[in-house]
Formats: sequence, structure tokens, C-alpha cells
Amino acid sequence: MRILALDGALARCAAALVVDGNVIAVRQEAGGRGQAGALPPMAEAVLAEAEIAAGSLDAIAVTVGPGSFTGLRAAISLAHGLAAAAGCPVIGVSVAEAMAAALPNLGGRELWVAIDSHRGRVFLHRAGGEAESMALADVPLVTGRVAVAGDAAIAVACHLASLDVDVMLTDVRLPPIRQVALVAMQRLHGDIPPREAQPLYVDPPEAKLPAGGLRPPPRAE
Repeated sequence: MRILALDGALARCAAALVVDGNVIAVRQEAGGRGQAGALPPMAEAVLAEAEIAAGSLDAIAVTVGPGSFTGLRAAISLAHGLAAAAGCPVIGVSVAEAMAAALPNLGGRELWVAIDSHRGRVFLHRAGGEAESMALADVPLVTGRVAVAGDAAIAVACHLASLDVDVMLTDVRLPPIRQVALVAMQRLHGDIPPREAQPLYVDPPEAKLPAGGLRPPPRAE
């Protein structure tokens, strides 16, 4: 199975061609303002390196969040555009799903994925639930054993440790691009529920409509 995996959710953009679970070609760059423009040539480069035409892809996998508003929209838009040209499906994969796939053996610990919202809060995704937005001080106290991943993992792990929680800090900070493809393969096989390839937002958007609504359309003379 040939899957092009794309990620622009956090502080990195990445593209990889994964064939039957093996990474054939990969490109990665630190995220930032050039992220939206960097991902298309990276996708083109991995397809060229693997000598695989877009039309022969079985699917395109893309991270859907939580994460950067611009990065998510750029990656998801690219995924849909490439899929339309290739005639293949687009498979959405959450950041937490990709990280969990990279950490299959946690010794019975519950995995928490903590993402920096860059608004003084964290997006916390706990096993069996949906991502929640909260201040660090509001991260819940637990009695069980926890492992933490994500770009806000250090802050959350330190907070839990200060409360005497049995917490393990993992080394996974970003969604591994191979695991993005592997989760998509599970979806294609029907092993896990489907996920729409649309941005997964936790906080409401910062941009809001004017109180008086949009301006009316100009009148035809």
C-alpha cells in the first residue's frame, strides 16, 4: 500500500512516501511562516525520489490537529488537492493518534498528549476522550500512572510531578510522519473508526465577524 503522509500541525512540516509501512522517502523542515509554502515542494520531492506517480497512490494521510491554524489548513488543503488529482482518498489522522502509534509499550501507563496552544493554555488529549483546552494549573490531578507526549509535555509532566503524580516524560514531541501513514492504513482497513480530513479545532477561532454582521453586497445600478 502506497501512502503519501503530510504533516503541518506543529513546529515542523513533513512529507513522506510510505510503502507497506516502510518509509521510502521523507522530507522535514522546522515550521514557521514559510510552512505553508514549504510543504508542496516537499511532497513533490518525496514522490520524485521514490519514483512514484501521484496517480498510483492508494491514499493521502494528513494530520488534522490540534495544532497550528495555518499549518493545519495548508497541509489539509494540499492533501485534498493532491487526492483530487490522484483519484485517491484523503485520510485524517489526529496528532494524538500518531503519537500513540509511536508509543505502543508504556507499561500500563495512560498516554496524555499535551499540545501548546500558544495562548497560555494547553490542548490536552487523554485516552478515550477528546482534546480539551485548559490552563496548565487546571491540568487534572490523577491517581494512576501517566505518560506524557507532545510539544507541551515537559510543562505538563513537571506540573504533574509537583503534585506527586507517577508521571513518565516520553521523547515524542511531534507526530512521527511514519505513524501518520500507519494510522491511515488502519483506517483504510477498517480497523479503527474513520476521521474526516478537516481541521480539528479545540479553541474557537480568534477572528470573529463584526458585531453588525458582514457588509451587504453592493447594489446593482
